[in-house]
Amino acid sequence: METIISDIAKHIRFRLVEKKDAAFILSLRLDPEKNRFISPVENDIKAQEQWIDDYRAREIKQEEFYFIIESHDGEKLGTIRLYDFRGDSFCWGSWILKQDAPPYASLESVLSIYEIAIKRLGFKQSHTDVRKGNTPVKNFLLQFGAEITAEDDINCYFRMTSAAFEKARNNYRRFLLSHG
Repeated sequence: METIISDIAKHIRFRLVEKKDAAFILSLRLDPEKNRFISPVENDIKAQEQWIDDYRAREIKQEEFYFIIESHDGEKLGTIRLYDFRGDSFCWGSWILKQDAPPYASLESVLSIYEIAIKRLGFKQSHTDVRKGNTPVKNFLLQFGAEITAEDDINCYFRMTSAAFEKARNNYRRFLLSHG
C-alpha cells in the first residue's frame, strides 16, 4: 500500500504510521476525553514505539493498516486503523481525532477508510464493535448506514455492507475528491 493516500477526501489524507508518530499517538490515547472507550495504554513512549515496530511487521504481511489522519498540508489530526481481516470482512477502529480537529475530519476519515477497504482492498463488508456507552459513535455508524448485528454487556456489534457504503458514499460525495 502506498505510504500517503491523498486522492480520496477533499480536506484530509492518510499516511501509514511511522515510529516518529509515537508521541502523537500516545498523546491521543492518553487524553482523558478521548480514551474512555479504547484500550488503556501506559504513558511509555518506548512501549508505543515497540507497538509500532510490531505493527509494521503486520503491515508488511498486509494483515493490518494503521494510518495517521492529516490535513493535505501535513497537520496531524488523528488516527484510524484497518485490522481483524476475516474473509471478505474487515474491522476498523483506533479512530481518534485530536480535540481541535476540523468538523469534516470525522466524516472524511470514515469515508476514506471504507473507500480503501472496499474499493482498493476488495472487502465486501465491515464488522465493528463499539462500547455501549459510546453513543456518539454508535449514532454516527447508524446514520452512516451500518446495522447493529448483536449486543453484549459491553459492546454493540455493527456490520456495514458494500451496498450500504455505496449509498453513504453517494450521500456524502461532496466530501470526496472523486465523485465517481
